Amino acid sequence: MHIEIRHHGGRDGVTGSCHELVIGDGQSLLVDCGLFQGTESSPDGGATARRLDIDFPVDAVRALVVTHVHVDHVGRIPWLLAAGFKGPILCSEPSARLLPIALADAFSLGVTRDAQLVERYLQLVESRLQPLAYAKWQQVVATPEVGCRIRLQRAGHILGSAYVECEILHRATGERTRVVFSGDLGAPHAPLLPAPRPPWSADVLVLESTYGDRVHESRRDRWKRLEQALERALTDGGTVIVPAFSIGRTQELLYELENIIHRRRRVDRAQGERWARLPIYLDSPLATRFTREYQALAPYWDAEAITRVRAGRSPLAFPQLVTIEEHTAHLANVHRLARTGDPAVVIAASGMCAGGRVVNYLKAMLGDARHNVLFVGYQAVGTPGRAIQEYGPRGGWVELDGERVTVRAGILTLPGYSAHADRDDLARFVTRMRHLPREIRLVHGDHGARQALAAHLLEKTGGRVVVLA
Repeated sequence: MHIEIRHHGGRDGVTGSCHELVIGDGQSLLVDCGLFQGTESSPDGGATARRLDIDFPVDAVRALVVTHVHVDHVGRIPWLLAAGFKGPILCSEPSARLLPIALADAFSLGVTRDAQLVERYLQLVESRLQPLAYAKWQQVVATPEVGCRIRLQRAGHILGSAYVECEILHRATGERTRVVFSGDLGAPHAPLLPAPRPPWSADVLVLESTYGDRVHESRRDRWKRLEQALERALTDGGTVIVPAFSIGRTQELLYELENIIHRRRRVDRAQGERWARLPIYLDSPLATRFTREYQALAPYWDAEAITRVRAGRSPLAFPQLVTIEEHTAHLANVHRLARTGDPAVVIAASGMCAGGRVVNYLKAMLGDARHNVLFVGYQAVGTPGRAIQEYGPRGGWVELDGERVTVRAGILTLPGYSAHADRDDLARFVTRMRHLPREIRLVHGDHGARQALAAHLLEKTGGRVVVLA
């Protein structure tokens, strides 16, 4: 049976994920509809209309399946609705709670700040939402010629993330074809979430490749490096600025920070008390909302996290965590930390330093060697985060809000905290299937990462067809 997959985004980069599965008889499914970011949006990193518009017909699209609620997977939903899409939005049960929050922020930033219009838009989205339980089949297309059902499985990337199994039935022949879209897969042993388990089989696998050219350090090594970065702040004075995505990375960091402080207090009481006085500022109203939702969705956490809660710990709401919501309080905190050099940790969006409150901290502190910037997530080409990461250690500069800022602060990168699976994790996701796919299409990665992963998969799978989508 002929199955066609059309890639409308996430084909030759790491943002804008949008894939259409054409199953015949004038029917198709759309998997994700994300926003382009960095130079994938435009040479200067701006969101041009050309990369926002839906440039493909939507008449045949029967449903949108959302793998998770990061903006590079859901940010163009407003434009999809404006283009005339009338079908349901299918996602996991946790994602159904998180999606309106993510879209409200994206809509406010990208379309209008009119609260009434935003509310009307969210009501439209919520009327289309159909939450699906994990591991249960759902029929989405049924015509005289073809049928299609989908099943969501845990992807371990952020809370609610899923990979999508699509089974297409050609009624005339009885032939069944299974296509799997990985979405973004999480790394095994990531905080809070169960590790993804590969599907039993797939005929075609559409696989992300964000970190297809590297291997992350172990969880123990990465929290040791996180601990060392914080120790430097305590010893030398200054702030550790952590640009973090509001959902996923922020909650993982809070979880790890709580554990470092808890362990320090158990090992050395004097040192532990010193660490317990280190303020952790969560300076992002959106991240705070997501963190509260994470707490409400604790039944979806992994066994380790649930055990800690039962032992009386609060991994996402510990005593020295200070949330900052009001803008005036945010500005006051920036000025105070920049002036005094008091040891502190600040977690603020955006994760790629392309906007949000983290920019004010960077403008105030990048020029001071007492401070450090700690990157724990992917920095897309063309974003200020990538510029700081690449040129900061060489004494370079970055442009923030039209202002050239010289970098004297320490620049640290902890790639092990990526919420994405690495090369070996991606290979295991494939090779641990009982029946390997006949074709693997690599998406959502820079060209070099996709090429490296393709070569690795060819070796590990004995020469299966691997293509750069």
